[in-house]
Amino acid sequence: MPSRGSCERAEATPGGADVELPWELGRFAGSLTSASPSTIRAYQSDLRAFVEWVGRGGVADPDGVDRLLLRRYVSYLTTRRFARRTVARKASSLRRYFGWRARSGRAVVDPSIGLSVPPGGGRLPRVLRDDELDVLLDAPLAVVGAEPEPIRLRDDAVLELLYGSGLRVGELCGLRPDDLELDHGSVRVWGKGAKQRQVPLSRPAAEAVSAWIERGRAELVVDASPADAVFLNARGRRLGPRDVRRILDRRALAPTNPHALRHTFATHLLDGGADLRAVQELLGHADLATTQHYTHVSKERLRAVHQASHPRARPPTRD
Repeated sequence: MPSRGSCERAEATPGGADVELPWELGRFAGSLTSASPSTIRAYQSDLRAFVEWVGRGGVADPDGVDRLLLRRYVSYLTTRRFARRTVARKASSLRRYFGWRARSGRAVVDPSIGLSVPPGGGRLPRVLRDDELDVLLDAPLAVVGAEPEPIRLRDDAVLELLYGSGLRVGELCGLRPDDLELDHGSVRVWGKGAKQRQVPLSRPAAEAVSAWIERGRAELVVDASPADAVFLNARGRRLGPRDVRRILDRRALAPTNPHALRHTFATHLLDGGADLRAVQELLGHADLATTQHYTHVSKERLRAVHQASHPRARPPTRD
């Protein structure tokens, strides 16, 4: 049976170095041509954990895995109190891996068919309150006033894009000058699987991006700065997801992550009556079912507003 370390070394060179190993995790990683690097890393991490778990039970290769063992593993993850979303992602990794083995002729049967996560109450995406948005976008905390102007202009543009256009943090960090069409009020975005979409820019976002490019960006440029990056960090490098999280740490009224702004963007559109398919296009979701999740968030928000605001909206009491 291969050790955990040998699997990790094999994955470092996908497509060849692990050909002699029974799990072939590197070859599997090499087959994920349409997945983002972060998705591939997540698959690899999930599968390494699974290989280690079954190894403790004496299973040395994927041919020894059956449907019952997979279900036992999902149950094990549930008892370990992982978030339901995390368990669902790990189950998805297993389905992807064993499906690849069956499609590539490495296995006769795919034991992961029908593998699912037990139902449970998942957390709804966090939607920022109006006062939180006001602090982020219109009335920043006092600390912002002490920031150098280039940093302030950049942060204004970043936050306006995340909320005003619903970009993923990776999409924002990857923006190039050619992707911006400020005169037409739009931005070209490269999403998951290298899929391209055109997203409208709100007027505040277009103005904030213009101010950053015209008055702020040049102040952060150094010799090693990439010419094809719209946003730069304080060291003159391309802005990264961690940099964006630090922006929110400085500016947010309460702990907030970049994806919360995307959640808020989608929920506010649906609250305002936007068509679900239009929201799907704006978010770059391949599957409408992913976007439909926001309809539940929106209904919960409307119910909360109704119960808080209407004198006859209190839920019925039970004897």
